[in-house]
Amino acid sequence: MKTRLLALAIAASLAGGAYALDLNDLLNAGKAAMEKKSGTQPGTSATQSAIDALTPTEMNAGLKEALTRGAEAAVAQLGKQDGFFGDPKLRIPLPDNLKKVDKLMRTFGMGKQADELVLSMNRAAEAAVPEAKTLLVNAVKDMSVEEAKGILTGGDQAATDFFRKKTETALTEKFLPMVKTATGQVGLAQTYNQYAGLASKFKMVKEDQASIENYVTKQSLDRLYKVIGEQERAIRTNPIQYGSDLLKKVFGAVMGK
Repeated sequence: MKTRLLALAIAASLAGGAYALDLNDLLNAGKAAMEKKSGTQPGTSATQSAIDALTPTEMNAGLKEALTRGAEAAVAQLGKQDGFFGDPKLRIPLPDNLKKVDKLMRTFGMGKQADELVLSMNRAAEAAVPEAKTLLVNAVKDMSVEEAKGILTGGDQAATDFFRKKTETALTEKFLPMVKTATGQVGLAQTYNQYAGLASKFKMVKEDQASIENYVTKQSLDRLYKVIGEQERAIRTNPIQYGSDLLKKVFGAVMGK
């Protein structure tokens, strides 16, 4: 009986979300576009002169070192037990439509199933993230001098945007099977997939929430690139803390120091 009620609740929630306009998505997209357009640029002739004084070899090697450090640090942070689940800011929550029925599930004594799904989603993400390291490092190795200069002067998210462009498709292909295996053992995930898959055909749910595995994969990658972005900003802001003369020279030029 409980399972049937849950199925009906999920189906009703999915149907109720038809054609809903996600204002947050629009606002975030607009903000991202504005940030990209107004990305940090060298502000003075002195800064530009310092950048111009760098040799292509220095620029390329310095940026590759920074990107490699950032990628490895992000993977190390997330690719371990509680890398996602143990951090409230990074923990992957239930998909939007399951959030809507969470209270009802708990009313019918099914809170344990919801908690089990959240844990399995986050454990799946933690297990998948180490697979990203090789692809991220290879993207750095294949970076051209022109790409390096563009990243160096392109704002505090330029390297993260580079990583996303170069690796997101391949990482999605790597993550999906692993996430599917981990979440497929949870009954609530199977119930959600049954109804979300049907709803997606009628455009009643977002494409990235049409299945638990798609949702978790997207959320995992969003958080991975978020942490890489945090590493990038830290290196740009204070390259001296990393004890590397090359990073100090290259990023010091960008910062005008």
